[in-house]
Amino acid sequence: MSNLTNIQPLADFDWEGYEQGATQTAQSHDEQQAAYEKSLIGVNDHDVVEGTVTSINKREVVVNIGYKSDGIIPVSEFRYNPELAVGDTVEVYIESQEDKKGQLILSHRKARAAKSWERVNAALDNQEIIKGFIKCRTKGGMIVDVFGIEAFLPGSQIDVKPIRDYDVFVGKTMEFKVVKINQEYRNVVVSHKALIEAELEAQKKEIISKLEKGQVLEGMVKNITSYGVFIDLGGVDGLVHITDLSWGRVSDPHEVVELDQKLNVVILDFDEEKKRIALGLKQLTPHPWDALDPNLKVGDKVKGKVVVMADYGAFVEIAPGVEGLIHVSEMSWSQHLRSAQDFMKVGDEVEAVILTLDREERKMSLGIKQLKEDPWENIEQRYPVGSKHSARVRNFTNFGVFVEIEEGVDGLIHISDLSWTRKVKHPSEFTQIGANIDVVVLEIDKDNRRLRLGHKQLEENPWDVFETIYTVDSVHEGTITEMLDKGAVIQLAHGVEGFATPKHLVKEDGSQAQQGEKLQFKVIEFNKDSRRIILSHSRIFEDEARREAREARKAERAAQKRPAKAREEQPAIQNQAAVTTLGDIDALAALKAQLEQDKE
Repeated sequence: MSNLTNIQPLADFDWEGYEQGATQTAQSHDEQQAAYEKSLIGVNDHDVVEGTVTSINKREVVVNIGYKSDGIIPVSEFRYNPELAVGDTVEVYIESQEDKKGQLILSHRKARAAKSWERVNAALDNQEIIKGFIKCRTKGGMIVDVFGIEAFLPGSQIDVKPIRDYDVFVGKTMEFKVVKINQEYRNVVVSHKALIEAELEAQKKEIISKLEKGQVLEGMVKNITSYGVFIDLGGVDGLVHITDLSWGRVSDPHEVVELDQKLNVVILDFDEEKKRIALGLKQLTPHPWDALDPNLKVGDKVKGKVVVMADYGAFVEIAPGVEGLIHVSEMSWSQHLRSAQDFMKVGDEVEAVILTLDREERKMSLGIKQLKEDPWENIEQRYPVGSKHSARVRNFTNFGVFVEIEEGVDGLIHISDLSWTRKVKHPSEFTQIGANIDVVVLEIDKDNRRLRLGHKQLEENPWDVFETIYTVDSVHEGTITEMLDKGAVIQLAHGVEGFATPKHLVKEDGSQAQQGEKLQFKVIEFNKDSRRIILSHSRIFEDEARREAREARKAERAAQKRPAKAREEQPAIQNQAAVTTLGDIDALAALKAQLEQDKE
C-alpha cells in the first residue's frame, strides 16, 4: 500500500476526455504520431534496400526493413543460401508498400537480379568464389541460380571425375567460379571443377614425386573404357591397359573389374611431366606359364576354349593366360586351303593334341586332326588299285579334275581319263565343282598323298569295237560339227569323232565343205591308242578317178598286143575307151570282152 501512495496523477491528464472514451490528449497523440513517423524510413516502390531476417519457417522468411510493417518473402527465393539464419542482412526489392491486406510486399530474387549482372562480372574479374543453387538438368549439364541469373554448369565442370548420375546434384547449393560470360547474349558459364583443380594439381605433383616403379598402391576404379580401366590413386589417376588386367585374354574390361571397386595395382611406368601413370593388375599374380603342369608334354591331349579366331588358325586357352595355336593345316587331314572359321568359332570348347611345347618362349602349338587316324596310313587296303568310289569335285585345272573321296584323301582325274569318245578341252565341259563323280583308282602315290583316278575306265573301251567298224578305206556318213584352222571335226555314228584336214574337205565340184554339212567320208587312218580317226571326203571321188585311170591304162596295153587286123579297128576302140575312162564302167567291160574275142 505504501507504494501506491507514491503514484501521482498526471498534471495534464484529461479526465473528462477519459470519461468520454479518449485515452490520450490531442497534443500527446500528435506528438506520438510524429515520433512514430520519424522512426520509420522513407521507402518507395521498386527500391532495393537492406533488411534484417526476423523469422524463418518452411514457407516464408520475414524481413524487417525499418518500415511500419515487416515484409514476407517466399523461402524458395533463398534456396541458393541454405545457411540463411535469423539476424542475417539481405537485400530486398520493394514490390509494393501495401497490398490489399496492408502487407509490405518484398522480393529477394528481384533484388538480387537488379544487381546480379554487376556482381557476376565482378566475380569473373576477381576470380571470386560464389554460391549457386542447382535448379535442374539440361542438355550437357545443369542450370544454376547465381545472383538470380540462370547460369550454365557443363557436365564436365561439375567434378574432376566423370559424373554418372547428374540428378543427385539437383537441389544442391554449391560453390562455383565464373569461367565465362557472353556479354552480348548475357550467358554465364560456371564451374565447380575449377575450385578443386588447383588443389588437386598440387596434390598430384606430390603423389607423382613419391611414385616408384614396382610400387603397389590401393586405388578405386574410376572409369572403364574399351581399352582399359582408370584407377583413382587418391588424387591422381592411372591407367590399367586391357592387356595388363589379366594374363588371359580380355575382350571387355567389365569382365574383370566394376566401377567403384577397390583393388591393388602395381606401378609399371610413369611420366612426371605428362602426369601419366601406367598400372598393372595381372602383374600381382604369378604368370600362368610358371604354374603350368610340369608333366605336360608333346603328344598329350588337352582341353580348352577358343578365344581368338584368325584365317590361319585359332588360339585356344587351356588355362588362364596359357594359350596354344591350332594352325588351320592341323585342323584337317585335307590339303585343301580353307579358313579356320570353317572348323570352329570363338567360345567353342575343343580337345587337341600338343604338337610343340616351348616353356621358355611360352609358346605351344596344337592339333585336332591328330585325334583322328591318318587316312593315308592304310590307303592301299582302303582304296586299292581298281576299286570304284564316289568322289566330290573340288577344283579344275586345264589338265584335269581334282576330287576328294573323303576328307584328306584327294585324287586327280586327268582330262584324258574323263571320256573314251569325247574330246574334252576343259573339265568344266564335263562336270562342275561340287558335283559327285564316280571314279576308279588307277594309281596310288602315297609319298605325295595323291591318287590317280579315272572316270572313263568304269566302262569298257569302245575303241576295241570301233577298230572293227572304222577300218581304213571304209566309208561312213558324218556331219561337220566344228571348223578349225587345221581342219574340221566330224561327228560319226556311235558318238565317235573324226578329223579331216582342209585338203580332204574339197568336194567333187571343187568347193570347200562347210560346217553342218552331212557327207560321206573315207577312213584314211585309225589309231586306237591315241583314239584318232583321220577322214577324207575328197578321197572318195579321187580314188574312183584313179581306179578308172588304171583300168584305162590296162585296156590300152592289151590293145597294143592284139593282131594287126584288130589294130585297124584301134581308133574306134580307143574312142570307146576314152568314153569308158570318163566313167562308163559297163562299156569298159564290153570292150574288154570284145578284145578277148578278137584275140582268140
